[in-house]
Amino acid sequence: MRIGPFIFLAILAGLFFLLDWYVFQGIKSLTAPMESVALRQSIRWGHWIISIALPIFIAVIYVNMGRMNFYFTTAGSIFTTMLVTKVVFVAVLMGGDIWRVAEGGFNWLSSNSSQEDFLPERRRFVSQLALGIAAIPFTSFLYGITKGKYNFKVHRHTLYFKDLPDAFDGFTITQISDVHSGSFQDADAVKRGVELVNAQNSDLFVFTGDLVNSVASEFDPWVDIFKEIKAPFGQFSILGNHDYGDYHRWPSKEARAQNFEALKQQHAKANFRLLLDEHVELEKDGQKIALLGVENWGLGFGQRGDLKKAVAGVPDDAFKVLLSHDPSHWDNEVKNFDSHIHLTLSGHTHGMQMGVEIPGLKWSPVKYRYPKWAGLYEENGKHINVNRGFGFLGFHGRVGIWPEITVLELKKAIA
Repeated sequence: MRIGPFIFLAILAGLFFLLDWYVFQGIKSLTAPMESVALRQSIRWGHWIISIALPIFIAVIYVNMGRMNFYFTTAGSIFTTMLVTKVVFVAVLMGGDIWRVAEGGFNWLSSNSSQEDFLPERRRFVSQLALGIAAIPFTSFLYGITKGKYNFKVHRHTLYFKDLPDAFDGFTITQISDVHSGSFQDADAVKRGVELVNAQNSDLFVFTGDLVNSVASEFDPWVDIFKEIKAPFGQFSILGNHDYGDYHRWPSKEARAQNFEALKQQHAKANFRLLLDEHVELEKDGQKIALLGVENWGLGFGQRGDLKKAVAGVPDDAFKVLLSHDPSHWDNEVKNFDSHIHLTLSGHTHGMQMGVEIPGLKWSPVKYRYPKWAGLYEENGKHINVNRGFGFLGFHGRVGIWPEITVLELKKAIA
């Protein structure tokens, strides 16, 4: 039985109200000792005004402007920050309330107290503890929104292949993905990221899709920065799901088609060779490897890519590197493809832009949607690297999952 959209929204609104009501109980406990009645009431009313007004503001923007615009994503980022903070705050309060119930039940059973005395008062200390713990995700998200989204990190991997041509032993590839230029606001920060790309001095540069959020013109202010990227064996790119304009309200099919053509031209302006279900041969000292690029293929995000077309004409025993935006393509076709594809480079997941990556622990909620969500994976001698993304989308920040520049070194394995 399917739940209608209005019923779903009503249930969601009810859950948000319960969450805010619980938060309000903690706020009452924290503000109770305040001598100023006006200040106490301002804080309490302020909680409800912000909690109610922000979702309404987001809904109004969505109805009138859609979801791929600065105002919607900024308001959504604030909402996300507050939501996570509230959930942590309530979790601590709830722990204290469970203890209160247990304590009250024990006292009632042991001393036959009256019903009025059953539940002890909520201790202010618990609310203070909840506020202190909730400040951790709040400050983390605040950093992620202001600084973390441009906190570029270089991830290095060395891969060994027995059938790598000798001439390509030590060959390096720098990969970035998911630029989402429509989200950028800080030109100096973006320029620093591009300078870090060039500082890797790799033999080959590849970009694995999502140049824009939806509209080709989003990349106009950034062309001159990205065209500075240079590599001796060239700069190659593919399309991601956002590059097709699927998430924008176009006045006509013709306008959408024109935008798509303009998007492809943006790659050319940045001196990126766009691969559309095709391949190129990279030659060094008389030996070759094949670089393949497919259009976007992803479960739930359009299956446009034609791998058979891209590999047509490539010898079966050739060493192959594939650019494919969505890692679900690798799980569903590439790793079981008739022709052995040694290395696939993908992006798309962004690592959800939030998670935990510390020694011994690598986690993000996106792992429950994508088994291959960040970093290097290998099955049966076939490898895939999932780049965490250079830019950001939706949530205007990154928390724990920083923007990535990948450097992969190909090495000849000793037989």
